[in-house]
Amino acid sequence: MPRNVSATSDPPVLRSAIFPRSTIPAIAIMAVAAFSSLGMTGEPPNLLPLPLSLRAKDHTLSLTLHAAIAANGKNSFYFNGEPNAPTLRLSPGDQLKITYMNDLPANPRESCAINPCMDMTNLHFHGLMVSPDPPQDDVLSMMAMPGQALRYIVQIPKDHPPGLYWYHTHPHGESHRQVLDGMSGALVIEGMESYFPPLAGLPERVLVVRGRSIANDPQAAALKHRVELGSDVCRSVPGTPDEIMSLNGAVRPEIDIAPRQRQFWRLVNASADRYVDLQLEEQTFEIVAMDGMPIAEHDPNRRTRSADHVLLPPAGRLEAIVSGPEAGTRTRLISRCVDTGPDGDPNPAMILADIVPGPPADSTLTAAKTPLKPVLKTVDLTAEEAAPPRFIVTFTEKKSDFYINGQKFAPDAAPMLHAKVGTFQHWRIVNATKELHPMHIHQVHFLAYAENDKPIVDPLWLDTVNVPYGGSVDVIMDFTNAVIRGMSVFHCHLLNHEDKGMMAKILFE
Repeated sequence: MPRNVSATSDPPVLRSAIFPRSTIPAIAIMAVAAFSSLGMTGEPPNLLPLPLSLRAKDHTLSLTLHAAIAANGKNSFYFNGEPNAPTLRLSPGDQLKITYMNDLPANPRESCAINPCMDMTNLHFHGLMVSPDPPQDDVLSMMAMPGQALRYIVQIPKDHPPGLYWYHTHPHGESHRQVLDGMSGALVIEGMESYFPPLAGLPERVLVVRGRSIANDPQAAALKHRVELGSDVCRSVPGTPDEIMSLNGAVRPEIDIAPRQRQFWRLVNASADRYVDLQLEEQTFEIVAMDGMPIAEHDPNRRTRSADHVLLPPAGRLEAIVSGPEAGTRTRLISRCVDTGPDGDPNPAMILADIVPGPPADSTLTAAKTPLKPVLKTVDLTAEEAAPPRFIVTFTEKKSDFYINGQKFAPDAAPMLHAKVGTFQHWRIVNATKELHPMHIHQVHFLAYAENDKPIVDPLWLDTVNVPYGGSVDVIMDFTNAVIRGMSVFHCHLLNHEDKGMMAKILFE
């Protein structure tokens, strides 16, 4: 692959005495991750791989990213000639420029939700409050067939909230296959310390959770054993689990943390269709942000939340402070069993990582004080909450067909809704099926304040929300951002459902 990067990068680091920090290439990290994920006897410690980070230079981050076939036969992002999905780090006011080359074969090697596969691809900058028009976060008209390229120029607004976002492919009909293969990466907007100053100086970890299909994997039994895959499939969910979860590409790695040391973890559920119910044994999460939105932005008097476990749907993000266990003890980061409903996919409990005692981390990024000033938005939405819904979204399904308000998505369809920029809108999302659905809307955050007609304790601003099967969620959509104008979409973020029709257009005007 050609090299075409004008960005500064944090060198990938492997905690090892064999190589100096500055000389370990990205491929070495991935080789160790692949080797250690097998859990072989006598292997070196299965340390958590650290993603390559790229930073903006002179307020611009420019890179070339390729879509190609990896050695395992799966679709993959390639950066600088190696299979890699770097973490992109920008600040409010920066510009992101990506030349995205489709080097996938013209004759696809995998099947799709909607055949025939065409190996088309594009990018979505999930959660970013930017324009849905080309050349920014457009998933409708920007599409590259094999041999073609897309050029994205994404302007981060100067008042954009800091937080964890992510980028992934979004070609309708093929998005599930590509994201399940791992075509995704983390994207950080700097400045969270301005909303919660105690973050300054804390070691930071970016954790990308991905699903890994084991349906036809000859190592399936060993992988299930390694993560201690639970036999309890949560009440009524039928079927045999066919996926496990990886963390930064490794299966059940070790995360070292000094006793009682506080670290800032930024975790994204980048799976295509699986939930994670995160629990750090004998610890609580001090939550600073959800789905990239600082809690302090809308609640400056109570800037964090505390929880002993956090349910993240596909695409959900958690940013929280955690503490190291007592000296001489080990704990585990686990995903608890999730009841996805009678028609849902098995989502059993498993171990994501082992938390092991170690010296104070010196190989992670450290949050620094920021010159940015927080943008606080305390708004009174009680009247809108009490008013009847302005729009009702109803999820239904029939065999392999999935619908929103009785309609399957079509690329040439008219927008299902016109939304006036400058307003807040009460929406109700109704799940008339027998399985969980996570609802996501592009470019916009919303306040999820009621579930099944009952107020949610400590409601949060999100961009993806779980909708209980046979139930409903009420949200207040924030359509006040003047930057967000044009044609966009909302959909179920179980991407095999989106591929099969559970998506609709919305025109911001």
